[in-house]
Amino acid sequence: MTVSIYETLRILLVSGQEELRDLVESALQDRLPNHRVYWVSQADMALQRAEELVPHLIVLSDDLRGTAMGFMVRELAGRAPGAAILVLIEPTAVAQASQAMLAGARGFVVKPIANPEEFASSVREVLRQGTPGEATGGDTARPLGRVLVFCAPKGGTGRTTLAINTAISLHMETKRAVALVDADYAAPAVDVALNLQPERTIADLLPRLARLDTELIMGVLAHHASGVHVLMAPPPDDTAADIPLPQVQQIVATLRRTFDWVVVDLGLPMNETAYAFLDSADRIVISVVPEMVGLRNARLLLDGLHERGYPESKVWMLVNRATLPGGIKPSDIEARLRLPVSFSIPDDQALATHAVNRGVPATLSHPRSALAKAYRQFAHKIAKELPLADASPDPLTEAPGASDDATEAGSKFKRRAKLGRK
Repeated sequence: MTVSIYETLRILLVSGQEELRDLVESALQDRLPNHRVYWVSQADMALQRAEELVPHLIVLSDDLRGTAMGFMVRELAGRAPGAAILVLIEPTAVAQASQAMLAGARGFVVKPIANPEEFASSVREVLRQGTPGEATGGDTARPLGRVLVFCAPKGGTGRTTLAINTAISLHMETKRAVALVDADYAAPAVDVALNLQPERTIADLLPRLARLDTELIMGVLAHHASGVHVLMAPPPDDTAADIPLPQVQQIVATLRRTFDWVVVDLGLPMNETAYAFLDSADRIVISVVPEMVGLRNARLLLDGLHERGYPESKVWMLVNRATLPGGIKPSDIEARLRLPVSFSIPDDQALATHAVNRGVPATLSHPRSALAKAYRQFAHKIAKELPLADASPDPLTEAPGASDDATEAGSKFKRRAKLGRK
């Protein structure tokens, strides 16, 4: 399994000895950055946990009673085929080490862990080797895409509209593949704003995370006429909306390997699922409106992000409805929030509401409006400040000239909606 620099390295330790967990954690602390150790003490629990966690590395100890090492390695490899497996054995258990290696383990370490540096080195070497059957080329050969996460201190800031129009504008501006993720599981709205019927959602990916690849992702995404691909959120009352952090990281990592741009409509970050999206972000875009209550809440949000260690350079503040009559001036907003305004979107609430109600983004229905022009300018700023690695144009288009889909879609939408605005 390829580990993205944006992911936390997930290590599943399978051992009946709690003291071994402490030894492993101590040996890797400060020697293996950005990792987390998960511990299970029983074989049957380990198999289920491997499916749920989708670990990058499984460390399997030989102290599980009644379980053959070779059998356990094969079972774990079947449940988490992308994981590298490292076994821990007693000095006299050479035969078990041989069985484990034949079953698919990538290495072994003799217990006890007396030299932490050597153990950490063994872990790094196993991770560098990769795993049996790991694909070469394909997804791993594609340069990693950029992730933009839109969040807001409260509802009513136009966050979803901003995320949608930014995604479409990025596709039009760069002619590259764009995925839009509805991650506001409490109040999803992307399907309504784009007039899409959510036949499949992120919940459809969860049972198959161990085998997640581009083909599976593409089978779940909805394709919008603008050329943007959309990963829908489950219905608000769906219990599958509570997605654990490791699973979010795995999905985002696959999207990043498949798409040049990943735009996430997050909402208000309040749980570990939300922070998993923020951890993967190249930029966190906080949308605010020039009103006092919203700015107070924005200050609280910024303080929370700072406490969790997100640098200010990663956070962009975007003022929506910036020309609102009676609104607070940008200079006053910067002074109150102690953060520069990265971009401003003019006020045109009538067009914004009109677009949402018809499921036709303003970028497509009214491309000459001040609102649409601002979205395109913001996309241009993003493309300039977060340049993509050289790659061929959008590999997901199906025919020559498909890069003009968004323009053609805008014309079709405009004719279909029969809007009266000029």
